[in-house]
Amino acid sequence: MSIKTYIQENRESFLAEWFEWLRIPSVSSQQAHRADMQACAAHVRDLLRASGADRAEVMPTAGHPVVYGERMLRPKAPTVLVYGHYDVMPPEPLDLWKSDPFDPVIRDGSVWARGVDDDKGQLMIQLKGFQTALHEGLVGCNVKFLVEGEEETGSAHLEPFCRAHRDLLQADVILVSDTSMYSEETPSLTTGLRGLCYWEIEVTGPNRDLHSGHFGGAVANPVNVLCRLLADVTDGNGRITVPHFYDDVQELLPEEKEMMAQAPFDEAKYRQAIGVEALAGEAGYSTLERNSCRPSFDVCGIWGGYTGEGAKTVLPSKAYAKVSCRLAPRQNAAGIAQLFADHLASAAPQGVTLRVTHCHSGQPYVCPIDLPAYRAAEQALAVAFGKKPLAMRRGGSIPIVPAFERILGVKTVLMGFGLERHAIHAPNENFGLERFYTGIEAVAEFYRHWQ
Repeated sequence: MSIKTYIQENRESFLAEWFEWLRIPSVSSQQAHRADMQACAAHVRDLLRASGADRAEVMPTAGHPVVYGERMLRPKAPTVLVYGHYDVMPPEPLDLWKSDPFDPVIRDGSVWARGVDDDKGQLMIQLKGFQTALHEGLVGCNVKFLVEGEEETGSAHLEPFCRAHRDLLQADVILVSDTSMYSEETPSLTTGLRGLCYWEIEVTGPNRDLHSGHFGGAVANPVNVLCRLLADVTDGNGRITVPHFYDDVQELLPEEKEMMAQAPFDEAKYRQAIGVEALAGEAGYSTLERNSCRPSFDVCGIWGGYTGEGAKTVLPSKAYAKVSCRLAPRQNAAGIAQLFADHLASAAPQGVTLRVTHCHSGQPYVCPIDLPAYRAAEQALAVAFGKKPLAMRRGGSIPIVPAFERILGVKTVLMGFGLERHAIHAPNENFGLERFYTGIEAVAEFYRHWQ
């Protein structure tokens, strides 16, 4: 029996298992769903067993549990560790959903539900791809599974878990399906992720809000100061002005630039999709480079003073902002966090007190395109999708991926199947039904090509 035949004969059972899993509201950030998280972990354990794992168990952490599974061929065989997560984002605002987020439906050739892409759909592709490869006798390696329940809240307890179970998780490569492809027509493999630093800033001036007529022009206004400080973080060419910020930035290799140039990018459609008339960013780089492998700085939120209805002529006592930097390969998140705080402190004028709180960060990651497992994934996608995938950097961050390399000493291949239109984290998350089955074929082909 061929891979395609096995998938065709099991389409309905794969779909039924997927739908049953999607119905569990495993929202990791909400206390009301703690019981659902436990139920979902147990369900994943059962899915692992049903898909061919000969060992599967729920393992506790200080937060939501981890699910571990394995099928061991022989002790010295090469080993793949498949990572995914069973938790999902909150579905709110509910009024924007066209159907119940935890009652999956098929509409317009897609499945609609919370988690249908991120990550229950993509992890189910991995599970059923493994099952298919196992049935077809294509699995010539040990396979381990690590499925966590806190990815959407920062994976706070996964690093300690990995350190405590380093021997259990030893592998030759890690396989992750929690990323996206370039487009419906253009398959791709993610070869790099940007890092992340995130801060909260508080500027304090006078000991109370002041009348702007009595004090305006004589006292530093915290909102004015904060706006100037943040505006000066980038210059007219879109470059970040923090001294030494770019010291460790790694430029793209020529072959990566060449492959990126092959992507059928339409700038006009890109602008139209997000409703802007012009694009902005660091001078000298393409839009695809800017949003995937160059550093960036963004104000994520800013507030202070009176924001209610009508006028109130006030000079506020405090101003606040939340800001972030995406980091390029080789930049060190901890070092950047300190550089940024020091820069703002040196730029702050007298008359205000500045407090910069580093909230969290994650390292950048790059996967070598000559890695044997990457080549296997490339061949697998070429078979399943009918064309060789492009190697593409992506602008998002998955902090646990560089942590895997740091703790376990192995590289990760990012073999994702999502699309931008799948609306992850938003109302009406969806996933194409045929893409689901094609993804299963691609994962099965991976085991054929990586031995």
